[in-house]
Amino acid sequence: MKFLIDMNISPRTVQMLVDAGYDAIRVPRVLPGNASDREILRWAGSHGYVIITQDMDFSSLIALQGGTEPSLLNVRLTSGDPVQIGERLLKIMPHIARDLNSGACITIDDTEVRVRNLPISS
Repeated sequence: MKFLIDMNISPRTVQMLVDAGYDAIRVPRVLPGNASDREILRWAGSHGYVIITQDMDFSSLIALQGGTEPSLLNVRLTSGDPVQIGERLLKIMPHIARDLNSGACITIDDTEVRVRNLPISS
């Protein structure tokens, strides 16, 4: 599984994913630093990447577009510590891989994982 990491996620968290064997890159490696959320969505969808972000705007855009890709993993933890975020991601990845591969918008917080299959219907 390939992950495109939004700018609001620390490079340290990204490195934890890479060290664990995940294909994870930050947005600036493939798009300009000022790329819009829509550009990020288009790029991730056309290249088979799951977006990891802390930006709630992506959820709204995915719902509005009505498509089945890209999948989204929205991180809503109370801690902003990159190591704690990385540890939480690594802990839940095996449990959500199937959903992400099928097309899902997943939100994780300190205690829950919420999965909404794509496309999101009202």
